[in-house]
Amino acid sequence: MGIKIIFLLFIFYSFLGWLMEVTCKLIQYKRFINRGFLMGPICPIYGHGAIIMLILLKDFASNPFILFVMSMLVCTTLEYLTSYFMEKLFSARWWDYSNKKFNINGRVCLRNTLCFGILAIVLVYFLNPFILTYIEKITEPFLSILFYTLLVVYIIDNIISYSIINNFSSTIKKSNYDNTEEVTKYVKDVFLKKNYLSKRLIYAYPNFQTRVRRKLAKIKEALSE
Repeated sequence: MGIKIIFLLFIFYSFLGWLMEVTCKLIQYKRFINRGFLMGPICPIYGHGAIIMLILLKDFASNPFILFVMSMLVCTTLEYLTSYFMEKLFSARWWDYSNKKFNINGRVCLRNTLCFGILAIVLVYFLNPFILTYIEKITEPFLSILFYTLLVVYIIDNIISYSIINNFSSTIKKSNYDNTEEVTKYVKDVFLKKNYLSKRLIYAYPNFQTRVRRKLAKIKEALSE
């Protein structure tokens, strides 16, 4: 696969991931929620996970069981690292599985890990071969036009979205509250008064929790004992 086809697959699976997230939240909250950090209808973590499985794990495709296990390990590691670094970068935890059974630091849980393995089987043996039969039929120059158009849109979306998230992080750090819940409420109140793009981030992750005061809270808890 060439870089253009890989990128198109990345966008496609990022869109499918977004669609799955939106559907789950629609069932949970009974309303549409535009999930993900980007403004567009994509969740890149799903695209990255799919491409990693298709490229790095292709040697395991002949053995469904090994593919299942390796996919669980790789995707769970990806989810854990994404949660960890996003919390470090933006002073907030965007998802928390602490209330789920068999979780690790609230960042990953067994339920999701099993889902990753099942999705990998569907992806490698059924979905991707089907999608490739259509994508590989796209000829030049339309392939290049599609590739560069989506690439430019994706880059612009990232720039705008990350500027909003950086503003989000700055808002957390400007807070004078010591309590995690108070900081979270403060940030929500500030962003809900801003423009649509800023509001969307709060609506996309209604259960986010700030972590900027975590160490201070632990110190206070230790001193009170």
